[in-house]
Amino acid sequence: MQVNLKPARCVMDLRTPHGVNLTVLLSNSVSPLPFLSVSAVKFEDCQHSREVGFVSNDPNFSVRPDGTVYAEQEVANLSEPVQFMVTARGLHDLHIWETTVKLALAEAEGLGRLSVSCQGPHEIVIRFSRKHQRSSSANGLRRQKRDWVIPPINVPENSRGPFPHMLVRIRSDQDKDVGIRYSITGAGADQPPSGIYNIDPISGNMFVTQPLDREERASFHLRAHAVDMNGNQVENPIDLYIYVIDMNDNRPEFQNQVYNGSVAEGSKPGSSVMQVTATDSDDSTTANGMVRYRILSQTPHSPIPNMFTINSETGDIVTVAAGLDREKVSQYTIIVQATDMEGNLNFGLSNTATALISITDINDNPPELTVRTFSGEVPENKVNVVVTNLTVVDRDQPHSPNWNAVYRIVSGDPSGHFTIRTNPITNEGMLTVVKPVDFEMNRAFMLTVVVSNQAHLASGIQSSLQSTAGVTISVQDVNEPPVFPVNPKTIRFEEGVPAGTTLTVFAAQDPDHFIHQTVRYSKLSDPANWLKINRTNGQITTMALLDRESMYVKNNVYEATFLAFDNGSPQASGTGTLQIYLIDVNDNAPVLIPREAQVCERARPNSRINITASDADADPNVGPFVFELPSFPASVRRNWTISRLSGDYAQLRLRIPYLEAAVYEIPIIVSDSGNPPLSNRSVIRVKVCPCDDNGDCSATGAVAAAGLGTGAIIAILICIIILLSMVLLFVVWMKRREKERQAKPLLIDPEDDVRDNILKYDEEGGGEEDQDYDLSQLQQPESLDHIVNKPAGVRRVDERPVIAESQYPVRPSLPHPGDIGDFINDGLRAADNDPTAPPYDSLLVFDYEGSGSTAGSVSSLNSISSGDQDYDYLNDWGPRFKKLADLYGGGDDD
Repeated sequence: MQVNLKPARCVMDLRTPHGVNLTVLLSNSVSPLPFLSVSAVKFEDCQHSREVGFVSNDPNFSVRPDGTVYAEQEVANLSEPVQFMVTARGLHDLHIWETTVKLALAEAEGLGRLSVSCQGPHEIVIRFSRKHQRSSSANGLRRQKRDWVIPPINVPENSRGPFPHMLVRIRSDQDKDVGIRYSITGAGADQPPSGIYNIDPISGNMFVTQPLDREERASFHLRAHAVDMNGNQVENPIDLYIYVIDMNDNRPEFQNQVYNGSVAEGSKPGSSVMQVTATDSDDSTTANGMVRYRILSQTPHSPIPNMFTINSETGDIVTVAAGLDREKVSQYTIIVQATDMEGNLNFGLSNTATALISITDINDNPPELTVRTFSGEVPENKVNVVVTNLTVVDRDQPHSPNWNAVYRIVSGDPSGHFTIRTNPITNEGMLTVVKPVDFEMNRAFMLTVVVSNQAHLASGIQSSLQSTAGVTISVQDVNEPPVFPVNPKTIRFEEGVPAGTTLTVFAAQDPDHFIHQTVRYSKLSDPANWLKINRTNGQITTMALLDRESMYVKNNVYEATFLAFDNGSPQASGTGTLQIYLIDVNDNAPVLIPREAQVCERARPNSRINITASDADADPNVGPFVFELPSFPASVRRNWTISRLSGDYAQLRLRIPYLEAAVYEIPIIVSDSGNPPLSNRSVIRVKVCPCDDNGDCSATGAVAAAGLGTGAIIAILICIIILLSMVLLFVVWMKRREKERQAKPLLIDPEDDVRDNILKYDEEGGGEEDQDYDLSQLQQPESLDHIVNKPAGVRRVDERPVIAESQYPVRPSLPHPGDIGDFINDGLRAADNDPTAPPYDSLLVFDYEGSGSTAGSVSSLNSISSGDQDYDYLNDWGPRFKKLADLYGGGDDD
């Protein structure tokens, strides 16, 4: 092995941000041997003659005290460079120096040179290797020398320059023979992020142009090229690996500014609480990214200032002392600091976060009743009444299972008259009556109650004696209502007992034994009004016959309610129900069913009527029934016969072959099975009618056989009269409507005289004097006497002529659309020939300008005619335009 190495001087101390890289090139002809000595590296103290010890961070390589680097294991393959760090520590002080050793495989010939100093590599000259060939006489093989493996180039991040800063110089062996041009390619040169590295194409000097950030990009892979002036490749491309050396330029950052954790009170030392985590963007394999934690402060300091500790590497917070008590301190605030550089406070960067540690509650405080004895009172016969409230104190967390109180009655209430419910808000025990207490039985109660928590007490906690107390309860006597010993009371009697019969004595008892009171009775409910009660002794007597078949009897039972009341203060009353079970007697005769039927007029096998009977009594006073035909009239037994079908049914049929169609009333005697039996003569109406082949009455025959009674005939006549009256009223109404339509005028109502109305459409106004004219000249006179009495030829121009009025055509009630035009034309002709129709030369005042108007008279305007005009067509406009035709057209006089 050949090593071309210039001994290094003192590399770094604790204040140096990064170390010096020491590159050792190994010959590829060296066989792998264990414990191979690589190089002797001498560290010279920058301050002279300090003894140091060496430590390697790679277990495969070690450094002897004299600085010799050797391999602990076989070095079989170094196809990739090996890099490790050597640390030098002062033996008599705390100074530390570090350097990086890189091992790379090299050829036996043409080894490069590496100059190392305290300031790092000053110049690295990389020469392209030459290709040598040698022949073999045995097999003619040619050996080609491999290219060099160029060690990585290390560049510190955040360098202050100046820029561009030279990194390496690339040289070719042929640069003396031909002109060489150098170039580099790859990410950082001609690929994004481009422009970080460039090379002088003539000298081969490679530069970095700007500061680097390892957190953005930690390494670059470039290739160096050498070509002649014509662009022909002179050397094979060389791979250049550039690593950015990390600097401690990032502080540790906590994931959260506030962490929340909890630990149970009373926890033992070493109990886990929580974990805080901080990350550093620097290289985690170096001290720059190695974070360490410590606790800066704890608030409060109770019971001691250091109740917690933190694992410096993992950030786990644990308890270090006992004595956590939630009732004293419920929460701790801890300030945690994270520092890189493995926690070195002199060179590391720091950051802080807050950890809030809540002390969770355990049931370490049993509930304690505030007093040893409670008292209360309760009225008798009351339920759901709170007798007293049991107060308790518990220092555990409110409204939690450790605080919630549970009360129990352990003695003094064998019958279960009381219970204790917990008030969820105040935690008090509400002693409540759930079963009525009787003053006459118990005047007082002495209870023993015990209180505990919903959750069990924590291990090692003893229950207090104050969790037990006594409760004294006094029962208050109240006036209780009289009570019927048997309620309801049931008695049995036959129906039909006469009025005045004593049924029973329905008496009540007063439970107030210690008070002498009188009980009185009254009737509260008696639906049929059959009973009465003695006011003083409660004797029940009938006032009417008891009828089992009454509508007030349900399932043979009649119920009545009575009231018993005392003379206490206040008065108390109780009710009792008397149930009378009525035993049936045969007091109702059977009734025939059905009452109407029909058969064919000719006897047929299927022309039979099934009959039965109904009896309001109960068994055995009902069926079987006996059906018989009476002896009178004789025609009944002659025409009809009855045969027994069963105990409750019989069959009625014709005895003769033919009976004329009609309605027959047949009497039948029905008897029940009572003792003695009761009989009833019932009548069944049988309609005898002609039948078709199927034995059914035909429609004609059914009508002929049915007949109509007097009531039915009267009802039919009334319906017919009502129907005729409605038709007549409708006809009269239609006639009146027709008459109204014919009498309706065409244009205006004759009673509405338009001459009485002044229609004012517009009024411009002409000044203050425009209202001086007399409107009375336009009014219609109320009577025509002054007109009739006037001399002939003298009348007002606005008066209606007193002559016979023309007859206008009457509009038909339902005009045909085709006749509308003719109707309008007839109306126009009648109006044109009617001299009495308005307007009749009335004086029409449209506007009045006033006497002060400056406008000239319109009479000053001259009419200029352009020529003769024919006005003969005015004769065709009617009599009103005849005068105009005479004046302008000449008329017939011309």
